[in-house]
Amino acid sequence: MPQCQYDQPRMNLSLLLTIGLCILQQVNAFAPVVSSCSSSSISISSTSRLSLVSEELVDVDPSQLLYQEQEKLIVTRGELEERLIAENKKVTQISAAKISIRGAGKAGGFGASSQSFSSKSKKSALKAEAKKHQKSLLKDGVVRIDNVLSDKTAAQLREFVYDLREKSMEEIQDPNSSIQSLDRFANVLLKKDRCDLTIPLVAGPSIVTEALNQVIRESAVGQTMAALLTDNAVLYELSCLMSDPGSQRQVVHPDTPVFENKEAVLYTCFIALQDVRLDMGPTTWYPGTHTQAAHDAFKNDATKDDLLKTRPAVLGTLKKGSCAIFDSRCLHCGTANKSMDSRSLFYFSFKNPDIGYPGNPASIRKEIGGANVLLKDLEGDLESWSEGKGQPLMEGLEKLLR
Repeated sequence: MPQCQYDQPRMNLSLLLTIGLCILQQVNAFAPVVSSCSSSSISISSTSRLSLVSEELVDVDPSQLLYQEQEKLIVTRGELEERLIAENKKVTQISAAKISIRGAGKAGGFGASSQSFSSKSKKSALKAEAKKHQKSLLKDGVVRIDNVLSDKTAAQLREFVYDLREKSMEEIQDPNSSIQSLDRFANVLLKKDRCDLTIPLVAGPSIVTEALNQVIRESAVGQTMAALLTDNAVLYELSCLMSDPGSQRQVVHPDTPVFENKEAVLYTCFIALQDVRLDMGPTTWYPGTHTQAAHDAFKNDATKDDLLKTRPAVLGTLKKGSCAIFDSRCLHCGTANKSMDSRSLFYFSFKNPDIGYPGNPASIRKEIGGANVLLKDLEGDLESWSEGKGQPLMEGLEKLLR
């Protein structure tokens, strides 16, 4: 929802309405003048010295103009925040906690010796590790877990998502296709060189299924989600954030607000499909900002900038196959990709089953989001798949597309 998700900054509504009103007034002011002219362009003398106003202005979509003005404001604010954070002396690269639990595998992730431990003892070890991650997430709102995907799976999944992006663009541009942009990509601000590609779930051999099995069942991620939200947590997002060279910095934002009961709304897991270097636009998180007090300070113009300059922050320079789980209320942003390499983060979010709409639209295929997939059901389907049995959940999702 992350932007591409899902890191998706939300603009102040009153500001958007003000911008929209100004743009609509400009379009409406031009329209009657231009429509009365037969020439392709005219010159207008006015106090603003406007000139060369094309007849095409009457065909301009005001919402597109609003979006363009919105992006300019976000870019400007992002540049200011980049300078503010540069002054922050408490910015470090995110690191994984050293957790040593018998049976949990290397750094608690993919690579455990399944020959040395039974599946039951392995699951117990992952639960024990998850409890430690749960404690960190409740306190800080973000945690790193290494080796949740093997190098081979991460590489294959990365190749898959870039092929899927190309195929999705072809489907959308095909005049004979009914596929719309929102059928394949989630909405995202700062669209240039950035996208949020929603991922399908299919039965049978699939690199997506293999990746989900490794992350949710063979690493501590699934047990961490269950410890935080119970195994009735709802799959809310399944997508991939792709940031190409030249993508601009986002503004700092939370994905969801703090609800009155102060319970967590969503937890999102970002998985790096390649090493994420500093010049590739790693996500910046502000640990401990998933609280009402932090949100109040962030929304206050008198204290917001000081928060960004002084609050400890971590940069998501993840290794290939490693992940960061974060509370959706935690302040964060994607930074500018100043490298020559594209950055891709495969991700999913699980929603608190006791909360309805979390305050942020989901980055997920319609058929998956509409199926209300629970963590326990997804885990059961993946276990069945790993044993060479059927996949009732994914087979059911495929039927919805027929």
